[in-house]
Amino acid sequence: MSDRYRYSEEMLERAIKSIPLGSQTFSKSKTQYPWGVSPYFITRGLGSHVWDVDGNEYIDFVNSLAAVTLGYNDPEVTAAVRAQIEDGVIFSLPHPIESKVAEKIVEMVPCAEMVRFGKNGSDATSGTIRLARAYTSRDHVAVCGYHGWQDWYIGSTARNRGVPKSTQDLTHVFIYNNIESLNKIFKEYPEKVAAVIMEPMNTAEPVDDFLASAKELTHKNGAVFIFDETITGFRYANGGAQEYFGITPDLATFGKGLANGYPVSAVAGRAEIMCLMEEIFFSFTFGGETLSLAAALATLTKLQKKPVIKTVWDQGKKVVDGINMLIDKHGLQDVLSTCGKSCWSFLLFKDTDVCSQWELKTLFLQEVFARGVLTLGTHNMSYAHSDEDIRNLLSANDAVFAILKDVVENGSLKKYLHCEPIVPLFKVR
Repeated sequence: MSDRYRYSEEMLERAIKSIPLGSQTFSKSKTQYPWGVSPYFITRGLGSHVWDVDGNEYIDFVNSLAAVTLGYNDPEVTAAVRAQIEDGVIFSLPHPIESKVAEKIVEMVPCAEMVRFGKNGSDATSGTIRLARAYTSRDHVAVCGYHGWQDWYIGSTARNRGVPKSTQDLTHVFIYNNIESLNKIFKEYPEKVAAVIMEPMNTAEPVDDFLASAKELTHKNGAVFIFDETITGFRYANGGAQEYFGITPDLATFGKGLANGYPVSAVAGRAEIMCLMEEIFFSFTFGGETLSLAAALATLTKLQKKPVIKTVWDQGKKVVDGINMLIDKHGLQDVLSTCGKSCWSFLLFKDTDVCSQWELKTLFLQEVFARGVLTLGTHNMSYAHSDEDIRNLLSANDAVFAILKDVVENGSLKKYLHCEPIVPLFKVR
């Protein structure tokens, strides 16, 4: 047990006795953070920084899996929640703030004519699928990206244990930037596909008008076109990736960027389809919980009044440009690369002759954590990330890339790595 992470490790050993994996979220669990060299529990956050249970401070580039876009404990959001809590959290009838937030989303998002709320991204994506099935009277679904934990989607992944085979058989995966892979699904299941749901972008840029082609092909085959904007929403642009790319879907889902970390998600889209919410069952005791909606209203208002999106993109560009320079400096072009948009970018690792990408990534995580940077290889930028934060990130990467270079050139992994490598248990996208 390491002294730096002593309390984290003790707490994890305690937690796994009562909580499977010791975490409520797969991507925050011990599967992603190598034992002996990682923090496991965070106690507080402010701006772009967080502190673990051992008191170690980090610049956070995970930002609660991209849910925190303004920064931890944003003053306007916190003030709005404090004011609302004085009046109450949930009531026996709807609260007016539900309409205020829905109207704000309609104002900001191109496809939004009506809105309904959930708590998690999985609620929203599952709601769109039920809507599409009701609207088309069809059952099959084409998917591209990560769309949550519910049976209809997760049955199409390696994590399909517990999902009925009959449900698995209704979901079909197509390949991003490969329109023929989508067309193949329509050909194989003519007049049976209810919806095409996709992340408009994650790691790869759309090429050859892929998004427009996917929408056209979807409508040609009588299906509903859905953007899963759980991450891209209120991050790529105030109106999401649909505004950024100029492609308006029939329905869209939002979540992570909606309330700066408070638990709320949304289904938004064409009124003709959204009206079926009166017929299908999409209902939550906590769907109108006011604290999260107060946070959402404050977050969306700040997005409109402050240069949040521009700042996130500009600061993210400094990160990506700086990392690319360091890759060149250390001659690691065959090992490391960056991708994605600057507001949500990725550092990718490749296998080498002397070690696997997972061994390299584990070593990278070990070393950046020790230098006070929290990342899983992504850079989920927030409005709070300062130039000093970026300088410190790049300084840490400079030192760590030098170690990676030594490992690649001299096969010295055992010299540096103080833990077992992480293994690829489940790739979400």
